[in-house]
Amino acid sequence: MSDREPPRRRVPGPVKPPGPRKAGGVSGAGRPGPGARPVRRPPRAGRPKPPAPHTIRLGSPRPRLRMMSLALTLVLTAFVVRLLQVQGVEASAYTAKAEQNRYVVHTLAAERGGITDRNGVALAISEDAYDITADPTMFTRKQLKIGDGPEQAAALLAPILGQDQADLVRKLRPANKNLRYVKLASRQTPEVWNQIKDIRSALTDKAAEDHSTVNVLAGVFSDPSSKRVYPNGDLAAGILGWVNADGKGGGGVEQQLNEALTGKDGKVRYAQSGGRQIPTAGSTETPAVPGADVELTIDRDIQWAAQNAITEQVKKSGADRGYVIVQDTRTGEILAMANAPGFDPNDLAKADGAAMGNAAVQDVYEPGSTAKIMSMAAILEENAATPLTHVVVPNRLHRGDRLFSDDMDHPTWYLTLNGVLARSSNIGTILATGQLGRTQPQANKVLYSYLRKFGIGGATGLGFPGETKGILAPAGTWSTSQQYTIPFGQGFSLSAMQAASVYSTIANGGVRVQPTLVRGEKGADGRFTPAQKPKKSRVISEKTAKTLARMLESVVDDEHGTGIRARIPGYRVAGKTGTANRVDPATGRYRGYTSSFAGFAPADNPRITVYCAIQNATKGSYFGGQICGPIYKQVMEFALKTLQVPPTGAKPANLPVDFKP
Repeated sequence: MSDREPPRRRVPGPVKPPGPRKAGGVSGAGRPGPGARPVRRPPRAGRPKPPAPHTIRLGSPRPRLRMMSLALTLVLTAFVVRLLQVQGVEASAYTAKAEQNRYVVHTLAAERGGITDRNGVALAISEDAYDITADPTMFTRKQLKIGDGPEQAAALLAPILGQDQADLVRKLRPANKNLRYVKLASRQTPEVWNQIKDIRSALTDKAAEDHSTVNVLAGVFSDPSSKRVYPNGDLAAGILGWVNADGKGGGGVEQQLNEALTGKDGKVRYAQSGGRQIPTAGSTETPAVPGADVELTIDRDIQWAAQNAITEQVKKSGADRGYVIVQDTRTGEILAMANAPGFDPNDLAKADGAAMGNAAVQDVYEPGSTAKIMSMAAILEENAATPLTHVVVPNRLHRGDRLFSDDMDHPTWYLTLNGVLARSSNIGTILATGQLGRTQPQANKVLYSYLRKFGIGGATGLGFPGETKGILAPAGTWSTSQQYTIPFGQGFSLSAMQAASVYSTIANGGVRVQPTLVRGEKGADGRFTPAQKPKKSRVISEKTAKTLARMLESVVDDEHGTGIRARIPGYRVAGKTGTANRVDPATGRYRGYTSSFAGFAPADNPRITVYCAIQNATKGSYFGGQICGPIYKQVMEFALKTLQVPPTGAKPANLPVDFKP
């Protein structure tokens, strides 16, 4: 073993910067210069030789890099696949869902056209209103984060809308969970909608400050609509009708011309958030097309006079109902059509359902003696008699299985045919119409043909909802009693409009003009389109018509006539009374009377026809001349003055009523 000291391990010290080189290329202080191999110091004596340094080799990083790259590739691939699925395959579905939650489509209700009288006076107008709607999906627990959203919303809305809270809850929580539209209330005033908006806005502002607050009205919206208003209350309600809860005409002209009045709804689509529109998101709108304005033939003032007169008389007589029709004899235009009792279309909740129609065209009844003018027309036109033909009228007349009488007992009357009409003799009418044929069946057929020409048993042409055609059996089916009662107005039925048309036909020289209620329509472009001209048909000759007009004057002018209470000072008046047994609609049996009066003026140059009928008068007189004659006079006087129709100044015909045997 060597006695030398083991070599000491040399620890390298800090490297000192090289000093200045000396001459000969050797650095100073014996330190190597740059690029020179360091000088190895000799080992100290007695120290062992240090071992060779141990080298640590690191593993290859490539496997780890491959794994990380593979993992990133898989993640990115998943993202790419999902992105392709969302943007490529399912793009339309997600777009639809986004739009469904974001966009709202509202209907822009078209403004309903107005209705005016012949002079442009408003009878029915539309005012701004709103339908209150809701999206039930916005009241769910998932949407509001509370379970009683519908209950809270209903509690706020019920007192404003005047509806039951439970009903509103049912609408806001429907059985169909996908239902996105319900109507909570129709045609509410702007004040109601503004009140709801104020509460909704307050809840929205509070929810922005306090996240624990929920805006339970965020899903409540409005659709612009309109509310029908009738400025004159119950005036002409039977003609106008009303608008139902769905905004459609429920009766009268509103129903008859509903399509023209309604117009065409539009739509608006916009983005919303929290129940509010997002202005920057854009919107699309299809404008609504307003309905046409309808101009009627009636005159508001004449309508008022007729309605006031019949309403007062119905109350005074304790009658079931009554009607008055005023018609222009030359054009067929209806100037007034009044019913009593009536109703106020502004307040249907208080209306009597039985009074909500237009009884003047819907009621069917036996006319009585006002129908005798058609029998006389047939007699004159067929040359079976003249106004001066003598007719001996006994107190009783036996025909078939019945014994006929007049409305009063009397000795044998010696009347002219004109007198038969003036005194309204049932027996005289039976005897005269018997001359229409060699046999009674032949006479029946002739009379039936004239009744049909005058429009009995057929539509008037008005096209009014619920209009009756009347009841007229074919002549071959007339019973034994009908063939003798039909000539004086019992055994067949008609409407007030049909009865008025009969007298207008005679006043118009024997030409029947189809009655009309509508003069025309004014569209959204402001252009007025007149209604189609009414159909015309000749029923009797002009000569016969003028003769009948002179005979009708005797009813009013002669001291024995039944229509003396219809006289109008200064005017020649043609008229006829009627008092018929009335069939009770409830029992189908005769009970009470139908009282009526029909006529036109001036008699020698007719301009206006007025027809009045009262059903089942229970107080005072029930004779047509007594209770309807004064109404005829009152309405006719007003109409003549309103239309500025002057008297003709000619003297009445004064045809003889009776003769001396």
